[in-house]
Amino acid sequence: MSGSPAAARSAVVADPSGTLLALDFDGTLAHVVDDPELAFAHTHAVDALARLGSTLGRIAVITGRPVRQAIELGGFAGRPGLERMLVCGQYGAERWEAETGEVEVPDPPPAVREVVALLPGWLAERGAGEVRLEDKGLAVVLHTRGLEPGLIDELTEPLTALAGEHGLTVEPGRQVLELRAPGHDKGQVLQEVADAMSARYVIFAGDDLGDLPAFDAVDRMRADGRGGLLIASASAEQDALVARADLVLDGPDAVAAWLGSLADDLGA
Repeated sequence: MSGSPAAARSAVVADPSGTLLALDFDGTLAHVVDDPELAFAHTHAVDALARLGSTLGRIAVITGRPVRQAIELGGFAGRPGLERMLVCGQYGAERWEAETGEVEVPDPPPAVREVVALLPGWLAERGAGEVRLEDKGLAVVLHTRGLEPGLIDELTEPLTALAGEHGLTVEPGRQVLELRAPGHDKGQVLQEVADAMSARYVIFAGDDLGDLPAFDAVDRMRADGRGGLLIASASAEQDALVARADLVLDGPDAVAAWLGSLADDLGA
């Protein structure tokens, strides 16, 4: 059951407690920047989420980032209004419940540790030693932002082969390639959260290829009779979600404004 953004807003206003609002972090709640450790969540977006937190059934952030990093950059811990927030990190492998403060983080797979150790030499052999590596524990990310155009395309095929040799999968993104263990994606965790709260309406906002499984999950829930709204936080770097979205917003600034207007409509 889909519809126009206006109809979706009316449905949420009519049944806020039955609504799940789920969002990606980078590119949706936060601007994408060269240094991922400085990608702080948009202040106005977090303000709006805090207003919505006591009204909607559940707010969840579903991100590829490590969960502790997302909590810190989002300023979510201890924020009034976000006492029932859920943050799912590393595509759902890690979780944090604001209500309890508990963080669930599994041990890093040995295969990831092996790849982390060999990647500096592997990249140097291919003349790509300037690629920045981010060790996320459960995954390792190669950042090519600011480097020569086309480098990420040159690395994709051999890196995919390397990942396969170690039983890992490659998750492409905006000027990044991530090697991680298979088994989790944003669609799975979105479905789990929606089912756990018996959500009658599901909103998901994302910006990159890793968000496509969540878009697929919303489509499946629509087919089962739930309401759903798909939001693309658009950018010049990635438009894969635009054709699938019910609502296209111009990056995190527009996402923050939309969240604020939804809070206004709900009187939050």
